[in-house]
Amino acid sequence: MHKGKPQILVILSSKKKHFVVPKGIKEPGLSPRESAAQEAWEEAGVEGDVGDTALGSYRYQKWGATCIVKVYPMRVTREIPEHEWEESHRGRQWVTPKQATKRLKQAELAPLVKALAKQLGALSET
Repeated sequence: MHKGKPQILVILSSKKKHFVVPKGIKEPGLSPRESAAQEAWEEAGVEGDVGDTALGSYRYQKWGATCIVKVYPMRVTREIPEHEWEESHRGRQWVTPKQATKRLKQAELAPLVKALAKQLGALSET
């Protein structure tokens, strides 16, 4: 939240071709939420509180197979300084939910971003 309005953090893909959300393979020994937190640290350079429930999921093709991505919300509590962030070459941007739906490569993320924005809007009004 920034000035009472929801913000979404988007990052550039590793090849800087398009905007994505942090994602990766579920790490052995970690829960899906813990894996999401790990990916956010590595790919976006942020720490925070990962929600208990996934916002939803989407599928995409990679490595000749179909990957299923579960998307978890995170309340970011700390941005890692550029010099500490291992993947700072990616770049990161805080944008409005509307901007995020336009910038993110995966169209399947749009309804998840909108659902999160709706949840956050309801929370900011109480």
